Amino acid sequence: MKYFADPAMRKWLGLAFAIIVADHLTKWWVSATLDYQEAIPVLPFFSLVRVHNTGAAFSFLADAGGWQRWFFIAVGIVATVIIVRLLKRHAREPRLAFALTLVLGGALGNVIDRVALGYVVDFLYFHYQGFAWPAFNVADSAISVGAVLLIWDSLFGKPAAPDNAA
Repeated sequence: MKYFADPAMRKWLGLAFAIIVADHLTKWWVSATLDYQEAIPVLPFFSLVRVHNTGAAFSFLADAGGWQRWFFIAVGIVATVIIVRLLKRHAREPRLAFALTLVLGGALGNVIDRVALGYVVDFLYFHYQGFAWPAFNVADSAISVGAVLLIWDSLFGKPAAPDNAA
């Protein structure tokens, strides 16, 4: 429990937990409200639709025969361990820690779905005329925003401290 001893870590892990809760509350609501593949138009370019994704982003490997469930669970667990270690090291760097926290919360939200259900519940569906973006969820949104922030931080973050070696 050394991760909870540090107030900065408690804050970031608490935010990751809040992301997981928000993700699962929305997935629960959609699952309780919509039948599988039922859609509710909200705006001309946005609908709520309940779909089950057994693959990764954009349904990558969704038709792989079942092994992908355990593969994506393992990837999610490994990512969680790495992210928590990185978060511990950078807990006092708000921009980087926030980005890591978004990815952590999103990854765990989807891992929980895969373990409990065997698939991830997706429901946010953007479309316009002939174009349609694959359905996604709160966890996917957190992962995507976190990844963009990680790239931003790597490109525009503070420069590395100069080496004082003689």
